[in-house]
Amino acid sequence: MSAARQRPFRRLSYSAVALIGAGALVTGCTSNTPESSGEGGGGDTNAASSNDEAGDTVTIGFSAPAADHGWMAGITEAARAAAEEYEDVELTVAEGTNDVGTQISQVETFINQGVDAIVLLPFDGAALTPVALQAMEAGIPVINVDREFNSPFAARATILGDNYGMGVSAGTYVCEQVGDNPNAVVAEIAGIDSLPLTQDRSQGFADALDECGLTVANRVAADFTVEGGEEAAANLLQAAPQIDALWNHDDDQGVGVLAAIENAGRDEFVMVGGAGSANAMRAIEAGDSVLQATVIYPHTQAADGIRLARLVAQDKSLSDLVSAEVPRQIVLNAPVVTADNVDQFIDRAFES
Repeated sequence: MSAARQRPFRRLSYSAVALIGAGALVTGCTSNTPESSGEGGGGDTNAASSNDEAGDTVTIGFSAPAADHGWMAGITEAARAAAEEYEDVELTVAEGTNDVGTQISQVETFINQGVDAIVLLPFDGAALTPVALQAMEAGIPVINVDREFNSPFAARATILGDNYGMGVSAGTYVCEQVGDNPNAVVAEIAGIDSLPLTQDRSQGFADALDECGLTVANRVAADFTVEGGEEAAANLLQAAPQIDALWNHDDDQGVGVLAAIENAGRDEFVMVGGAGSANAMRAIEAGDSVLQATVIYPHTQAADGIRLARLVAQDKSLSDLVSAEVPRQIVLNAPVVTADNVDQFIDRAFES
């Protein structure tokens, strides 16, 4: 294990500054409006730049999995909203699908139509790599969102959330809340255990807890659904008669988690959510449940992808960079939302 992984607090303090800056570059310097909230709420626009001036009209094809999850629905809605900000962008949105073959066909259609760029959140990054390579070889830049291809040649640029950083943020918050108790019982409700993103989140959480001498005492996995979250939480609560802090990876499944907690009459612990849904933030605002915080996993990734696709197709760069071209990879930050700063994030949150 590297020194960076052994010291997640130091890693986070460095990366948070860098990644917030990267997010500001994408959301601020490609803005079509000069408005600013001034608080970095995950996609608000800042001062306009010369990039905002209308250029040649570009056609962008967009494909993502089915909107059967609040976060995924938010992804597509945010992409549409970003495209509508620009008079020089024509967005073609393929119907969301969890069928790999169908999504491959969608990208092939974009290639045949000769679109100027493709923004692609693949259902399966490895499976969509070959068709993304076809697009790139045809001279159509591909912006890869959230789930990476397995070839560096399959995308012109990649926009990612920080799953490991998400775990670090959650673990850091838990340490702040209960770290002075060396016997604190920490529990975790993960998403789908077979997914690398779940593994990264859990690793980041464990590494952060290690910094304050804590470990995960009770852990179960769910499936990112309300029903799965409720079942997993009910099992966890039965197995753990005392909990001091709980991290649930996903706010959609968190609806079920909170239902199970209420049904069990448990309120002795602090709960942290994940992803940053509007209903989770409303609960944090209300302050009447165990949910005290949530860690953002930006649903604005595809919206940033639309903006980058426009820049790449028009041979522009990010105006705050000296470099003449759009970066190949941008990793977005994973801030913690609490009652103290929820007003900075809630207006742009997705609905579970």
